[in-house]
Amino acid sequence: MELILKYFPNLTEDQIDRFEKLQSLYQDWNVKINVVSRKDIDELYLRHVLHSLGIAKVIQFKKGTKILDVGTGGGFPGIPLAILFPESDFHLVDSIAKKLKVVDEIVEGLGLTNVKTTHSRVETINGTYDFIVSRAVAAMPTFVHWVKGRIEKKHKNRLKNGILYLKGGDLIEELQNYRTATIYDLSDYYTEDFFTTKKLVHLPLKFRS
Repeated sequence: MELILKYFPNLTEDQIDRFEKLQSLYQDWNVKINVVSRKDIDELYLRHVLHSLGIAKVIQFKKGTKILDVGTGGGFPGIPLAILFPESDFHLVDSIAKKLKVVDEIVEGLGLTNVKTTHSRVETINGTYDFIVSRAVAAMPTFVHWVKGRIEKKHKNRLKNGILYLKGGDLIEELQNYRTATIYDLSDYYTEDFFTTKKLVHLPLKFRS
């Protein structure tokens, strides 16, 4: 928890309380349904929570922003972002039902009212969103294909509506056809070694390939 306060020192008491509860909630549920590796559960705040919040180092979602989290798994990046941005709406989607059961239980345990979940592939999701977030569920061309037509056209945030994608490694080849993509190195915001190769990609709605 100290790690979260190191980089996000202005949290409210409610936010601190919810972030503190994450460890025990995930530990309890991970025994029943494994959604986080044993190694990662011991470093939950570094490898999952702080990583998810890397998005918040690049953009502060305004009130009423709608965010779709594709392939949320155990609830990342959606749940940490939902704690940080209580006035934004989060829709967490995954094709694996048992993972969403854990997500639903943790959302209930935290008392989050700005999160809904759907057991589905993203291709069947209707509606539009200001941003679509994810943590490396597929190569960018595949992901862009999955979410095509689901970005809201009217912008309300500092960054243009589009994809916010947490990924690691060398992205030059993968992004060579997306000229308007911006790559943010998370090591510019975090000093821990874990983030040395971690990046956030912002791909606006209107991109040229």
